[in-house]
Amino acid sequence: MEVEETGETGTSWFSVPAETHTVLCDHAGKKRKQDPTPEPVIRIMEDEEQEEEGEMMSDHMKDSEEPSNKRVKPVVKSNSMTGVITPVKTPALKRIGMSISRSISFRTEARPLAPAPLRNRTKASSFPRRRNSQCWSDTVESHDLTAKEIKRQEVIYELTQGERQLIEDLLLVKKVYYEPMLKLDILTESELGQIFGTLDSLVPLHQDLLSRLERLRGSEKTVGEVGPTLMDWFPCLEAYITYCCNQVGAKALLDQKKQEKKVEEFLRLCQESSFSRKLDLWNFLDLPRSRLVKYPLLLKEIQKCTPPEHPDEDTLPDALEVIQNVVAEVNKKTGEAECQFYRRGLHYHEESQRLPEIQQSRFLYCHGELKNNKGQRLHVFLFELALVLTRPGDGVHLFHVYRQPLKNALINLEEIPDGEAGGGGTFRGAFTGGNDKVKNCFRVSSRGRSKAHPYSLQANDSFSKQQWITCLRQAIVQSRDRTSQTLSHHLDPDLHHIADLSITSDTEMADHTSR
Repeated sequence: MEVEETGETGTSWFSVPAETHTVLCDHAGKKRKQDPTPEPVIRIMEDEEQEEEGEMMSDHMKDSEEPSNKRVKPVVKSNSMTGVITPVKTPALKRIGMSISRSISFRTEARPLAPAPLRNRTKASSFPRRRNSQCWSDTVESHDLTAKEIKRQEVIYELTQGERQLIEDLLLVKKVYYEPMLKLDILTESELGQIFGTLDSLVPLHQDLLSRLERLRGSEKTVGEVGPTLMDWFPCLEAYITYCCNQVGAKALLDQKKQEKKVEEFLRLCQESSFSRKLDLWNFLDLPRSRLVKYPLLLKEIQKCTPPEHPDEDTLPDALEVIQNVVAEVNKKTGEAECQFYRRGLHYHEESQRLPEIQQSRFLYCHGELKNNKGQRLHVFLFELALVLTRPGDGVHLFHVYRQPLKNALINLEEIPDGEAGGGGTFRGAFTGGNDKVKNCFRVSSRGRSKAHPYSLQANDSFSKQQWITCLRQAIVQSRDRTSQTLSHHLDPDLHHIADLSITSDTEMADHTSR
């Protein structure tokens, strides 16, 4: 019997041999003609399920070996498993191609029940491949370390295992997603290049760190000084700038291609298979970024468990500063790439909509879907210096600018309390749902002379509303501060102090000028 390891605890792949087919008897005790030997059935079984079916098969064999001459009433159909287990032939699996037939398998029920249609069968994803949750203390037989030293070893071991698991996932993505989709012509090489980006270049980086960490382990499986190794390796993570900057466009293209039936079907089959752990392709592609932001957290944990006299006491703070700078730089560049991506996708209907503040913006505070008071769904972008309302266009990268954008420095923000009466038809129908009450709404308008009208907007829920309000307040304050600084640079040096004054009272003004 061949067994293929899947990496899941308590799960194995195997073929049910033909020798387990038993001799069945009819009600008179005579031996019936044995059915043809069935084809081997590929199944995914848990250990407990194997034992249960083994016991049932054994009991059935005993019953079959004892013929009975008694008259037996016809067996009433029952949902219990005490009846005869007839061999069920595996229904033909509609494969996308032979190249993925070994990667994607479905669980086949050897039960007296009729097999369910393939589309409704989700048994394969019921037992996702589990991660090894082993701790460092499970790998050593004995030790004489203090509780704090044990905790330190556990965190270092978690760092090492995380590298190993990330490498496995990155190699898995290439093997079961990239290569089959290229071979089966599900996506073109150019499209795959845009979606996967520089993923291949990240694997050697993490393999390098893993080998370094493994070399640090002593004869007793303990790691002494880890700070210098990490401080030397962390600068390599600048390669993440290219990968993360590409992710904005990669996600947009992947979402677009998912609308095609062959792509959707392939990705669905992969997600239903045991190797995916119920993760979709984007979850795998986003693993490197998730790993990047976890390094500072792990380093802080190691630092907490490091005693004052340890050699790492001097090097860990430096290593932490290095990785925090790398993460900050990746975030900055990714934000700039995201801002540029969406700026390029804006389609202006009037030249007056092209505010200089949109082109001057370097990053996005947030963006997402909101409803206006007419019930129309808008995609709203809060850039660094401007708020832009759009309607989704025909293409995935295209957004039609809706009415006049607002400059952040001139925005007035009004939070509309839940339950406030609609009044005057402002929120009627779209916001109230017929009960004349509003919920999760806020209003933005522009100060001074502007062609922009006030916009009443509704978020999907209270959490989303608070996120928008928080980001808007931050954008308004920072834009006004920037405007004030710009004006102060153009003022006469003798008048700089006036720009710093807050408009509160005539008394404060007199006190300041008298100085």
